[in-house]
Amino acid sequence: MGRTRRALRPRRCDREPRVLRVPQDALVNLLPQPRSIEVGVGSVPIREPEVRRDRSLDAEGYELVVAGDEITLSAADEAGEFYGRATLAQLARQPGGVPVCTIRDWPDLPVRGVMLDVSRDKVPTLVTLKDLIARLASWKINQVQLYLEHTFAYEGHDEVWRDASPFTADEIRELDAWCREHFVELVPNQNCLGHMGRWLRHDRYRPLAITPDGFTDFMGRQRGPMTLEPSNPGSLALVRDLLAQLLPCFTSSRVHVGLDEPWELPDERIGDYLDWVETLCAVPELDGRQILVWGDIVSGRADRLTRIPEHVTVCEWGYEDWTPFEEKAAIYSETDTKFWNCPGTSSWTTILGRTTNMKGDCVAAAEALLGHGGTGFLNTDWGDQGHLQYLPISEPGFAYGAAVSWCLETNRDVDLAAALDAHAFADEVGALGAVLLDLGDVYLSTEVQVPNMSALVLPLYFPQLEIGPEKKQLNFTDDELSRAESALADASERLDDARSRRMDDVLVREELRNSIALMQLLCRDGHARLATDGSLGSIPESTRRAFATELNDIIGAHRELWLARNRPGGLEDSVSWLAHLRNCYETGVTPPDWGAHDVG
Repeated sequence: MGRTRRALRPRRCDREPRVLRVPQDALVNLLPQPRSIEVGVGSVPIREPEVRRDRSLDAEGYELVVAGDEITLSAADEAGEFYGRATLAQLARQPGGVPVCTIRDWPDLPVRGVMLDVSRDKVPTLVTLKDLIARLASWKINQVQLYLEHTFAYEGHDEVWRDASPFTADEIRELDAWCREHFVELVPNQNCLGHMGRWLRHDRYRPLAITPDGFTDFMGRQRGPMTLEPSNPGSLALVRDLLAQLLPCFTSSRVHVGLDEPWELPDERIGDYLDWVETLCAVPELDGRQILVWGDIVSGRADRLTRIPEHVTVCEWGYEDWTPFEEKAAIYSETDTKFWNCPGTSSWTTILGRTTNMKGDCVAAAEALLGHGGTGFLNTDWGDQGHLQYLPISEPGFAYGAAVSWCLETNRDVDLAAALDAHAFADEVGALGAVLLDLGDVYLSTEVQVPNMSALVLPLYFPQLEIGPEKKQLNFTDDELSRAESALADASERLDDARSRRMDDVLVREELRNSIALMQLLCRDGHARLATDGSLGSIPESTRRAFATELNDIIGAHRELWLARNRPGGLEDSVSWLAHLRNCYETGVTPPDWGAHDVG
């Protein structure tokens, strides 16, 4: 443990100046903004601080004093020293040198985490993960969870992960060591009941399903089996085998066992669900572990919460700015149930994000934790329906979640654009942060809003839906689509001004441009439908073929961009969503049951 021995830094450039510019009204631009900062007069060159251990400070806390003749860092523990050094590194990015100041800082919450969906469908390379984790740690994130369904190379289960480019045990151990070096706890997150479609699709495992022949989902589509039958002894044997192989790769004493969204388990079998929780949490493989479970089945139900074992923490998830975290937290508190809140980056099924929603969601989660004694903030970044959002789209959510989970009071209104420019993208002209946040608010162009996604992308995922007046889900207007197009064009133009010093500067630009191109195509799709009867098939054939050609170019770029950060496994599943829309353009036919193939 200790200070980072080697860090992934932006490449050195010959461009000048070498200092980041921040808005003139931002006296000190830090992420997170500290709990207390007193700024003096003048600045000093960066130098190695004199480090002192002060046990009177709060856990992970520090005091940083920058004076004319020295820099002193007092810390409660090794983590506090690490965070103090991270703050000093950020101070060094201010114009004119390190400002004379005194900072006193400590976290609101002991657990400030990020959950990465590495199963649907992206499996990032170790280089990508290490780079991201180092950046998260510099923002004082202290936990990362890897959400797993089928992307660990479990021995004896090759058919499940063979084409997924899974993590090996040695790779997880290497990543775990990297995390510890950055004062980040790497936590396994393996679903152990629902979301097991990648397993149950195979003949060997299908008998373990509640519905081996599949089920009809809430949209009326026939789906393959997704959930293990909790009464089948084979289900417990499988889960125990997975845990026995996975957990030794992690030094963390925590494990997240999932248990969310068991779609095929009817309400009248809630007793079987609670029995499964108790049985699973008592298996020898989990002995001595701090167990985490998702909260959707027990949330807000005191009668169910009384069945949750004492050593289990319930993770309350919700991804809208109206999520009732406060109401649910009160019930957890009343029943003495340990709980975390789990908002999201609002990146998935959006292409460009949902900035305003993300902020409201994160603040609501943090407020409820502070008001009712919750101890963990786990910011989720999911990959539903092809994981079509690129990494930069998730970074505003990572950064804002890190800030408000460290100190809500000083970061609720943080200048997120400036913070991203300085401490995420090293943009010397201060353009990229605002571009990202504005792209993330394109979803607000339409009056119709849908939970957990941008309504503008519904025609991508479900091209069988119709657009136009009185359409229940896609009641768009030409004016709304034009408003979105204007915002996209403006952001694209401003993107040219950005001057990032990050090693992946060119890649970031290409990712954003491909995302913008896809959204612009969807807007033109909408205009074309509104000129006819609202269906894709009613678009003139020549227009559809032009759309198909344009989308084919976007697909080609998507393949290249994917492989720049991720392994090849999962790429074809991701492309299938785009390829289906292309095929619809080419044929004019939109199968009504599209989307039922998704097993995530």
